[in-house]
Amino acid sequence: MQNPSTKTQKFILKFFPEIMIKGSSAKRQMVGQLYTNLITLLERIHADIKVRKFSDKIEILTPIEMLPEVRIVLLNTPGIEQVLEVLQFDNMNSLEKIKHKVGEILGASLKDKTFAVRAKRTGTHSFKSTELESTVGGYLLAHTDAKGVDLHNPDITVKMELIESQLNIITTKYKGLSGFPIGTQGDILSLMSGGFDSTVASYLTMKRGIKTHFVFFNLGGMAHEIGVKQVALYLWSKFGSSHRVKFISVPFDDVLTEIFRSTAPTYMGVTLKRLMLMASEKIADELEIDALLTGESVAQVSSQTLRNLALIDQVSNKLILRPLSTMNKPDIMAIADDIGTRHFAESMPEYCGVISQNPITHGSFKRMEREAKKFNYEVLDKAVENAGTIYVDEVIDDVSNLAPIEVINDLDSGDYVVIDIRAEDECIETSCESIKIPFHKLKTEFSKLPQDREYLLYCEKGIMSQLHAQYLRDAKNTKNVRVYRPL
Repeated sequence: MQNPSTKTQKFILKFFPEIMIKGSSAKRQMVGQLYTNLITLLERIHADIKVRKFSDKIEILTPIEMLPEVRIVLLNTPGIEQVLEVLQFDNMNSLEKIKHKVGEILGASLKDKTFAVRAKRTGTHSFKSTELESTVGGYLLAHTDAKGVDLHNPDITVKMELIESQLNIITTKYKGLSGFPIGTQGDILSLMSGGFDSTVASYLTMKRGIKTHFVFFNLGGMAHEIGVKQVALYLWSKFGSSHRVKFISVPFDDVLTEIFRSTAPTYMGVTLKRLMLMASEKIADELEIDALLTGESVAQVSSQTLRNLALIDQVSNKLILRPLSTMNKPDIMAIADDIGTRHFAESMPEYCGVISQNPITHGSFKRMEREAKKFNYEVLDKAVENAGTIYVDEVIDDVSNLAPIEVINDLDSGDYVVIDIRAEDECIETSCESIKIPFHKLKTEFSKLPQDREYLLYCEKGIMSQLHAQYLRDAKNTKNVRVYRPL
């Protein structure tokens, strides 16, 4: 039996409704994949977390000290429609036992509140669900300080499930991420710039159960590459870490130089997008991936008119998904707010920009064909050959090796000011001066600081601090910024 004094907490997970309407074979495969994903994710938290699979739900039993961390994982795992926190009691084989137990657990919370009782049963009982509801409701009304019963708009709804003689009292219900379990819908390669659109598009495919890899086209900035790796790691860690995925960085500065040499100014933007798709297709072929993903939205910029998107798609035989194609920018930004990527997008260094002068909005197929013939595709082939590939879970070590910014571990080695750039309100306490500037305000606030001091940027894992130290050096020509990473 579980009760409030025990040291474990039970969750009941309800599946995404589209899983439940699948055929028996597909449903079994999806439920099995979600079960496997949860074991992978929860084993990283604690070995004693138990996962039990049923045909219509999954149950989790976790040590109570792990409750907040487990809850976060469950709410961000694709395939789960509802997360129910429950108190479990066994040997509840009579209405008498049930009503007393519900009163013991929930009676005090009903004071001066209206309530209703909702119950579901599974198994064989001598009473119906309506009788269970009315018996418990009558007992609560008579033995608590509740204001009364309101079946239509109660202050509190008492929810419970009776499975044979096991009583589950539902204390909290959360909306899950929904979607399909990752690993059930194949792989896709996302063209990632790190801005609002590509990050939201990647989130949506992960939510739909698609194993989402990332390809980034570096147009000359290390800080941009670090920033994109950082947001890719964030998305993967939060929504997709049940499966390993790859991050491919393609050096595209020579490709950009060749575009300027060979292409008419009005067609440069469309040409760049075409070449990115061509390179992505080559990489996807190597990874045996059938589909590409972009964050393009119709008419958002000149290269994203229907005609220009058609010109871009000409160069690839891959399926290209554009989940944002009909979404408005405010809606995309609202999703970025919800999933926590807005600050990443707003602080992302940008090296590409719009390279077309008076860009064409309704390109010509014949003109595009002529422009394409001028390009030296050996440059593109070389860029793909020189692409670097890592797993996303290796980003932290990779960024540490990639960035030339000096890392300071010992504050006694100099007269420093530590800048805590984490988004949270708390500020690190150090033996030297420390100040708080969230990373998304650093670009504007850093220039206001005395420039005769030495500054160390601090964040939890060192990736954000590497990114922004590099940005300040590249964009602001700042020499007095390094990274603080305590041992």
